[in-house]
Amino acid sequence: MKKYKNYSKTNLQGVAALLFLIIVNSNPLQAQEKIDGYLETAAENNPLLKSAFNQYQVALQKVDQVGSLSAPELTIGLFLKPMETLMGNQRTEISLMQMFPWFGMLKTQKDEAAFMAEARYEEFRDVRNQLLFEVKSTYYQLHQIQNEIEITEDNLEILRLMERLAIIRYQGGSTGEAAASVSTAIKKADPQVSTPSSTSMNMGGSTGSSAGRQSQVSGGMSGGMGGSGSGGKLTDVLRLQVQIKALESQLQQFEANKIPLITRFNLLLNRDREADIELENNLIPKKISPDAEWQLDSILVQNPMLKMLDAESAAFRVQGEMAKLEGRPMIGAGINYMVFSPRPESGMIGMEGMEYMPGGMGKNMFMPMVTMTLPIYRKKFKAMQKEADLSREAADFRKENIENSLITQHDELIRDIRNTERVIDLLNEQIVLMQQTLDLMVTSYATEGTSFEEVLTVQRELLDYRLNLLDTIIEQYIGYAGIEKLIGY
Repeated sequence: MKKYKNYSKTNLQGVAALLFLIIVNSNPLQAQEKIDGYLETAAENNPLLKSAFNQYQVALQKVDQVGSLSAPELTIGLFLKPMETLMGNQRTEISLMQMFPWFGMLKTQKDEAAFMAEARYEEFRDVRNQLLFEVKSTYYQLHQIQNEIEITEDNLEILRLMERLAIIRYQGGSTGEAAASVSTAIKKADPQVSTPSSTSMNMGGSTGSSAGRQSQVSGGMSGGMGGSGSGGKLTDVLRLQVQIKALESQLQQFEANKIPLITRFNLLLNRDREADIELENNLIPKKISPDAEWQLDSILVQNPMLKMLDAESAAFRVQGEMAKLEGRPMIGAGINYMVFSPRPESGMIGMEGMEYMPGGMGKNMFMPMVTMTLPIYRKKFKAMQKEADLSREAADFRKENIENSLITQHDELIRDIRNTERVIDLLNEQIVLMQQTLDLMVTSYATEGTSFEEVLTVQRELLDYRLNLLDTIIEQYIGYAGIEKLIGY
């Protein structure tokens, strides 16, 4: 029980710093540096976590409230008219009584309160683990949106350059330089998902000067409508403009989707909802250990919900012992003090005709007392024992059910993470091949007049592959965060 008393003297900020050190030093998956700072901020400031910590502190205070004797009872009686007795006139009676529970009762009460405090601590850990998971998950989703914006902007640049190529080809001009620009833009697009250093996400956002560039390109096309029309088709240009407008609309949607995520992330950290969020770390795909199943043992040992139910089960077991002890007698010990005043004994003549007092009259008296309760009504105590036994069994059944659920979640997460590894390898290969294919098709279109529909189809497929790669990497990171949540800190 000593650890609970010591821990109760620690403020929440100190606890958050300790938890942060545990996260950084014991996490086998090693979180990124930037998100580590956000996790520390959330552990210090989140109001729900503070509430759970205070509930634990409340339970700690109850440990000190039990395990001590009840207050002694003091009774004072004053006689308005002295009561005449053989020993004199009794004027006052004072009684002091202390009740003692059956042997072992105080220790049992303290143990029960300590186990319940431990259960509240594990509940606090579960709230903290859920909070850290939500912070990580939201952070990765923000990373995903930022990368979706960058991928879409890359594709917009490719489409605009292709539009310029289509215009030149429609006008019958030289396509060599325009085709080279498209080829360079295709090769420059990184198949891996990465966020440039010092990227900052905020509530504002724009799609850049795409409208201005679009008007310039369109103006160039309209200015060349009087060309011979040899080599290209006007429909190719119009199709590209349709694709460009669709991507510009999608880019605006990404910017809109970013706002509620930024709000949610900042409120999890309990700071201004419009505060900037730094995304300076790349999300590099990971490879899970071949023997990752060892984590299941850690989950079944460290998971806070399981440990909470263990503590509650122990508390209910102790409650059963308390019910038995409450069915035993309570013993009271005390003392009674009676105040007398002397009075002459009437009707008895002494020497020289004076009345006399018997020996001992008027002396105050002490009377030791012992009392005992008689718990003869056993139905109450049997019901209390039965209640404790049923509560303990219920906690054990809940633990068994949660263990089964944790095993299932663990296996599903491991399966999903390994599946993301295979998908990421496949998508990387497909993106490289599609980039090469698109590059060749653009060159062929510029020189030989390859079907423009095929070029657009390959370009859309390349965009889909890059977005799918991004989604898969984010799914992988959230899967790792899910395993960390199950293990706990």
